[in-house]
Amino acid sequence: MANDMTFYRRFAADILAGKKTITIRDRSESHFRPGERLRVGYDDDDSYFCTIEINSVTPITQDALTVEHARQENMTLDELKAVIRDIYPDTDALYVVAFRCL
Repeated sequence: MANDMTFYRRFAADILAGKKTITIRDRSESHFRPGERLRVGYDDDDSYFCTIEINSVTPITQDALTVEHARQENMTLDELKAVIRDIYPDTDALYVVAFRCL
């Protein structure tokens, strides 16, 4: 069965421990809806590692990222901004996908 969302392996332990409760994605992954349950896999091989439930999907720009977003990502704000710039260098229109690991 295919996964609905993937994450870099480096984030898996934080997701499973409930330390990472949001992900910031571009428009291609903004269609998720609150209450939806998603299979989650690793980005490199798509192997399944957990199921999450979507709490909310909220539009945001890179400049609007806050310390609270960083806390929900289990990072500092500088780390979060660097990761987002690396993943989405040419995109400012992003979405905060809040979730909980089931």
